[in-house]
Amino acid sequence: MIIPGWRRLSRTLLPLFLCGAVLPIAGCWDRKEINDVLLVSAIGIDKTNEKVELSVQIVVPKATGGGQQSMGGGGGGGGGGGTNPTFVNSATGATIADAMAKLQEQISRKIFWGQLKVLVIGEKLAKEGIREHVDYLARHPQSRLRIHVFVSKGKAANILEVLPPLEKSSAESARELANLQFGMNKTMKELLQMLKGEAGAAALPRIEEVPPKTGGEKDHTTLRLNGTAVFKKGKMVGYVNDELTRGILWVRNEIKRATITIEPKEAKGRVSLELIRAKTQRIPHIEQGTWKMTLKAVAEDDVVQNAANLDLLQPTVIKMLQQQAEKDLENRVYMALEKVQKGMKADIFGFAEAFHRKYPKQWAAAKDRWDQIFPHVEVKVDAKVYIHRPGLSTEPPAVPENEVHK
Repeated sequence: MIIPGWRRLSRTLLPLFLCGAVLPIAGCWDRKEINDVLLVSAIGIDKTNEKVELSVQIVVPKATGGGQQSMGGGGGGGGGGGTNPTFVNSATGATIADAMAKLQEQISRKIFWGQLKVLVIGEKLAKEGIREHVDYLARHPQSRLRIHVFVSKGKAANILEVLPPLEKSSAESARELANLQFGMNKTMKELLQMLKGEAGAAALPRIEEVPPKTGGEKDHTTLRLNGTAVFKKGKMVGYVNDELTRGILWVRNEIKRATITIEPKEAKGRVSLELIRAKTQRIPHIEQGTWKMTLKAVAEDDVVQNAANLDLLQPTVIKMLQQQAEKDLENRVYMALEKVQKGMKADIFGFAEAFHRKYPKQWAAAKDRWDQIFPHVEVKVDAKVYIHRPGLSTEPPAVPENEVHK
């Protein structure tokens, strides 16, 4: 005899019983133990004797307090009695993949890229071309597109070997420098987008070693970002310094942090302004066959130092400072354009995309000639600077009232 409702109840309970039977045999099938793998925090690629040299910065588990824990676990702890937290190993091959295979043959544990933070491209390799090399990194299943990318002054391997005093590794130091956003900051995803863009040009931060002062500790070598490496068609064609890098960031609408110091003509001394907010609009025009670009840059600044003894409550004083800051901004942008647009002829500013969006038909007809058109694009810079806050003290606190310029 079938109990009424049993069939309906069995259809409801059967899936629950099946789930209960499966749970005991389920587990972390893809779990990886630290004892089974080596974590790579940074990689460097160089050109050596017509071959690719791949260097990997590997985390030492004992030195970083690691133990029996899974890859997803929250490892931690301090150093291990003075042991270096990382070591660098290198191998050469015809390609990155070939070098990687040879590198794995030298190491007893499986190399794991899932924690990769930084890619450093050697200067020599950058000049010969990077497209075929980033192809491997973009295809690698463990490589992450949000890793930070740099071009080194000299060999990339030397950057990986630096043991900075404030961070556990040079990878951490490089990443923190990039995140400060005082200069160029690019990820692998952004690099791939630039290389596939309309102009095929790219810009990457340039990183270099800072040796210790004379008589200092050898292991106190640090890193710093110093300018921007400019690429055209996948090859590095030049380098611009920190000052011009800021101009490039203004054009690209990527400026985040900056401090400028100006010398007011009406007073002796200097005034420093700190950037609070910024925005740049790229407005393309095509008039009678002439390609033009208007750059509208707007900055909101605060006064962080008044060494010119100016009365910052006076509207005329604020207006004068704003005008000088606008002139400084415009000059900085024009200098960057002169260096990159006229000198290197590399469109790292996004002009091609701007013209493509606004004039799709004209762009389709002219895109094959963009390398010839771009250096002759007429650019006008229109800067506006607004000073909002003079700081906690509106008048110079340590200057007699009769010496304050109003």
